Amino acid sequence: MAQPKSPRKGSLQFWPRKRSNKFLPSVNWKAIKSGKNIKGFIGYKAGMFSAEVKDLTPNSMTKNKKIIIPSTVIECPPMKIFSVRFYKYNKVAKEFIMDSLEKELKRRVKIPKFGKKDLNDIKKEDYEDVSLIVYSQVKKTGIKKAPDMTEVGLSGTFDEKLDFIKNHLNKEISVGEVFSEGELVDVRGLTKGKGFSGPVKRFGITLRDHRSEKGVRKVGSIGPWHPARVTFRVPMAGQLGMFTRAHYNQKILSLVKSEDKEKQITGIKNYGNTKTDYLILYGSVQGSAKRQILLTSPLRESQMQKKKIFEFGGIKK
Repeated sequence: MAQPKSPRKGSLQFWPRKRSNKFLPSVNWKAIKSGKNIKGFIGYKAGMFSAEVKDLTPNSMTKNKKIIIPSTVIECPPMKIFSVRFYKYNKVAKEFIMDSLEKELKRRVKIPKFGKKDLNDIKKEDYEDVSLIVYSQVKKTGIKKAPDMTEVGLSGTFDEKLDFIKNHLNKEISVGEVFSEGELVDVRGLTKGKGFSGPVKRFGITLRDHRSEKGVRKVGSIGPWHPARVTFRVPMAGQLGMFTRAHYNQKILSLVKSEDKEKQITGIKNYGNTKTDYLILYGSVQGSAKRQILLTSPLRESQMQKKKIFEFGGIKK
């Protein structure tokens, strides 16, 4: 009889398996080459629905037919600029914090006192790159009051980036300025938290025989006597969920603006009603309802996803 073989349980690509220390993950903005001026946007997961669409994809088996596909609603309240960061030698050389910040933001964020600064005094040759610290106006959704903040990269030349910043100082940035219907986006955020879990659920190991001693849902062997320690490769119980994950190349089926009162969704389970702009994405999104999500321009566009064409018909509750 051949020796039984079994691949190791659990990917070491995600290690260590512990809770993330922040909701919105850091992103390598230099690696993302696409995007309209600003490369990312903060959203909030509302829930999943079945969407009715007409499939217009060439060579599709369901071409010109109405089909039902899974979709996720992500509410995207407008963002504002908190500060502007200038980089030199890949380090923050100077940071300008906006003078006219909201009172509510000042109560919740410690803002250092700086002298008055003018962006017109910035010289292109003094710095290599520029990015923004933005915050979401989540109070408009009714979920909570405390804004979420993150660093977002900009696309274009240094002068184009500065022009975009000057045009949007103390102004709201809507999701319609960043993304549009039919585009692909990457979705970054945290998965659902499931707390302390055993090795069967956490790593997918096989249950032991029902006659086994000291437990059926335990690891059969945690290793040899020597070396006299348990290696990190052994599936053990521990934290499951609240991990940073990225879903690549999800298509935007529809973009609904806050002015469109008739298209606002009401009575979403564990969420409530949508009150601001929202996106409908094809497929599922990680995390629970009300979870912060960072939508970014695609890191590497998939041609298969890009060629899919849907005519959005509406969602079914």
